[in-house]
Amino acid sequence: MSKKLTKNRKKILEKINKNKKYSLEEASILLKEISFVKFDASVDISVHLNIDTRNPNQMVRGTVRLPHGTGRNVCILALVTKNKELEAKEAGADYVGLNYLEKIKSGWLDIDVIVAMPSVMDQLSSVGKILGPRGLMPNPQMDTVSMNPVNSIKEIKSGKISFKTDRYGIIHASIGRASFNSQYISNNVKAIMNKITRSKPSSSKGSYIKSIYLSTSMSSSILVDSKSFINK
Repeated sequence: MSKKLTKNRKKILEKINKNKKYSLEEASILLKEISFVKFDASVDISVHLNIDTRNPNQMVRGTVRLPHGTGRNVCILALVTKNKELEAKEAGADYVGLNYLEKIKSGWLDIDVIVAMPSVMDQLSSVGKILGPRGLMPNPQMDTVSMNPVNSIKEIKSGKISFKTDRYGIIHASIGRASFNSQYISNNVKAIMNKITRSKPSSSKGSYIKSIYLSTSMSSSILVDSKSFINK
């Protein structure tokens, strides 16, 4: 098995010119050629921004609806009042109810996103130290704290994702699957990059985007030339 992977890895490395910035169209096509795993690999984007992460005013975060979704089922826990539980379930929430807070305390975290109503947020303080480090704490800026949880759930299920910079000023996000055609990948990249570009902090000076890389699960990354599609 290891020899087969080594051969595939060599083939991949031969296809990628590390000294080249690929256009988005070229990168989207190449991604499909370098995915050698047997499962439907995730397509990921890494965007390095020229921001000062020590300055709270320069942290970049937000949400964006990918036109073709992520290609995977996002598991949602809805923490809502009793009268909203049935609506949340019908909207597509996988788990519903404040009783799941006790399960979280016991180590249960088989979820990708938590959507909560503002009125129940005080009850989440007991699990804040568990959810916070894992990026699961509901946040109004991510549209996961909402007076209309039904709408939030539907949007997330239809391809809405959240993003934020890490301590190095890099945004990491999954924006599709290797089974997507290259145009779907390109469209999803354009959607998230347009939102990131519009989210530039007013206090950030100079060139905002340092680099954009695309990759699939276990593949090498491809450097993308932002000038090939941003502001077009």
